[in-house]
Amino acid sequence: MSVATIGALCIGFLPGAETEFPEAVFVMLFFQIGELFEGYAEGKSRDSISHLMDIRPDTATVERGGELIVVSPSDVQVGETIVIKPGEKVALDGRVVEGESSLNTIALTGESVPRDVAKDDEIVSGCVNLTGVLRVQTTKSFGESTVSKIISLVESADAHKSHSESFIARFAHVYTPIVVFAALLLAIVPPLFASGSFVDSFAVWLHRALIFLVVSCPCALVISVPLTFFGGLGGASRRGILVKGSNYMDALAKLGVVVFDKTGTLTYGEFAVEAVHPTEFDAHELLHLAAHVEHFSTHPIGAALRDAFPQEAHDGCKITDIEEVAGQGVRANVGGRIVCVGNEKMMETVGAAWHNCHRVGTIIHVAVDGKYVGHIVINDHIKDDSIEAVSALLKVGVERTVMLTGDRDEVAKDVAERVGIEEYHAGLLPTDKVSQVERLLNEKKADATLAFVGDGINDAPVLKRADIGIAMGALGSDAAIEAADVVLMDDKPSKIALAVAIARRTIGIARQNVWFAIGVKVAILLLATFGLGTMWMAVFADVGVTVLAVLNAMRALKS
Repeated sequence: MSVATIGALCIGFLPGAETEFPEAVFVMLFFQIGELFEGYAEGKSRDSISHLMDIRPDTATVERGGELIVVSPSDVQVGETIVIKPGEKVALDGRVVEGESSLNTIALTGESVPRDVAKDDEIVSGCVNLTGVLRVQTTKSFGESTVSKIISLVESADAHKSHSESFIARFAHVYTPIVVFAALLLAIVPPLFASGSFVDSFAVWLHRALIFLVVSCPCALVISVPLTFFGGLGGASRRGILVKGSNYMDALAKLGVVVFDKTGTLTYGEFAVEAVHPTEFDAHELLHLAAHVEHFSTHPIGAALRDAFPQEAHDGCKITDIEEVAGQGVRANVGGRIVCVGNEKMMETVGAAWHNCHRVGTIIHVAVDGKYVGHIVINDHIKDDSIEAVSALLKVGVERTVMLTGDRDEVAKDVAERVGIEEYHAGLLPTDKVSQVERLLNEKKADATLAFVGDGINDAPVLKRADIGIAMGALGSDAAIEAADVVLMDDKPSKIALAVAIARRTIGIARQNVWFAIGVKVAILLLATFGLGTMWMAVFADVGVTVLAVLNAMRALKS
């Protein structure tokens, strides 16, 4: 643009030429207007991601020597207790030791519903305390906390360019000097062969060369395409989807195969009582007895029984003679009755005539004084939107969904059927999952990509092996944030389809800008070749098209 402006000024000094001073001035004026729009759009795009930077706390209130001291979060040591008042940001990851409150997690997860916390709950930095005062014992330093890792991820996202961005950047480095040289030849060579005066012809061809130079400026492409991807990254982050670079937008847009881990991804990864089937007592009494026997158990099944009957800790029932039988279950005296809670082997040991259950899950049998009284079904519950997630992926064009799990075949089959996945593989070790993903990579279409979706726990090898590693429920999981390419900050697998839709929309907008810019420029270049183009047309072809492309790129922010 600077060369074109200087050239337009020079034309005015050539003998017999019409003054080009107004055109020279307006070339720079419109260029500045274009840069103003570009700066505004880039600012909006950066704001869409920098809202995550607002979660970075500036201070922390720490208890030291019986006093409350306000310090930098980086000065707080692991194990110290911080106090968080209503309206303050949670400065470091930790565990609540006193107080109850609600936390605003929208900046991290994109969800507007507050999260209630109480004593012994784990909380992560970056949330905003809404109601009560909390005393929190820190479990990580500020540099290792969730907020620091997320901000580091966001700041590095721009370094991973999409194929389109990388190509245009390389293209501009070669294209720009070629265009300047071509414009110089266009100004000098034709007048040498013109029939009239060289000076008279030179003024005409210099004008055409300047039009060619202005029209050929790649500003619309160089600016709008990266801006579109930046806006797409920002739009995704507002929904709690952190994409580590625009290159992964390309991969998401071509997603053809999605491989799910089961536990913690499609299911909650926590045991819970699913059904109670008594034969002698009512369901309430059966659950009451089982919960008392498992009162001191550290096993997840014991925790599930206690959670299902929380009153057992306060009903005053006496529990004695607790005995854990290895590989079978637990026996105890509950209110004068011998209650046995365990598997089929324990029932056979005490001589209780047990029977199986039609439900899929972990079956806990109960016997009282040697007599079988029923069983309890414990299962890992399927997430509320897992069915919607699989359905949504099929709707956006994903051709194949697969589930991998280390669980038993009957459990895997039940979960797969309930969520709508046709292919599943059970009883797998972590190394087996990698082998399965490698097989699926070889079987997929060449132009499609494969994503593995896990909870980030023990999934690092397979997350890295897939074309795209997607970590679920990464709020507070360092492993997930570091291993995955796309990080979903909450536990909603339905956001995978949303991420695909955002990626495809972003790439679609980028392509619109490319073809629009090329189309307008080619049209005006053809007019200029036949002497029908004007500098005003050239300015529109560059600055005008750039402004329109930038405004179109801003649509990606609304993903």
